[in-house]
Amino acid sequence: MKNILLIGGSHGIGFAMAKELSKEHTVFIASRTSEELASLNVTHIPFDVLTDDLDTNLLPEQLDGFVYCPGSINLKPFKMLSLETFQQDMEVNFFSLVKVVKVIIPKMAHGGSMVFFSTVAVGTGMPFHTSVAAAKGAIEGFAKSMAAEYAPKVRVNVVAPSLVDTPLAGRLLSNDRKRELMAERHPLKRVGIATDIGNIALFLLSDKSSWMTGQVVGVDGGIGTLNVG
Repeated sequence: MKNILLIGGSHGIGFAMAKELSKEHTVFIASRTSEELASLNVTHIPFDVLTDDLDTNLLPEQLDGFVYCPGSINLKPFKMLSLETFQQDMEVNFFSLVKVVKVIIPKMAHGGSMVFFSTVAVGTGMPFHTSVAAAKGAIEGFAKSMAAEYAPKVRVNVVAPSLVDTPLAGRLLSNDRKRELMAERHPLKRVGIATDIGNIALFLLSDKSSWMTGQVVGVDGGIGTLNVG
């Protein structure tokens, strides 16, 4: 049984992971809300990544797994994005991640695994993604450097999804027509669901991926690498 900390596990991908992890492991979830977690065997820590410092006294002495879930989706033409939006996206996606990692890295066990989230738009240039791709690109560079610096003790990998049907993407999938158009863009002709992404993250936390570190794993319905017309 492993000790695993999820930052943001109350909704979407994080919640899908929490449901599976809590069946076999001791799970700690640091998030702003906890209503959805009542049905799960997890320990909730009230925590806002933008304003709070994580209290490590509420965590076990050793962590075997760590996942950072918070993110943002600001998809607009560059000319309509303010500098403040870029700063906000960097804050929630990257700087808050770094702040938490600084605190918990001493607790990571030998053989431990850290998983971060990026976006397919980092590796595949997409219009209207300048702000989120910049913030997530920072995560990919950070993860690879961390993987090199902390090998062989701690593994660090990144999952890079395309559009996933979660509350965060609600505005982009708010009606049937939008869903149809978004699905059609992907070679596999559907948008992702939380378990599509959560299952890969679970694999990266497990010993089954023990020879993987410094990787960015695309889970994107094929859109990142295929052009099927």
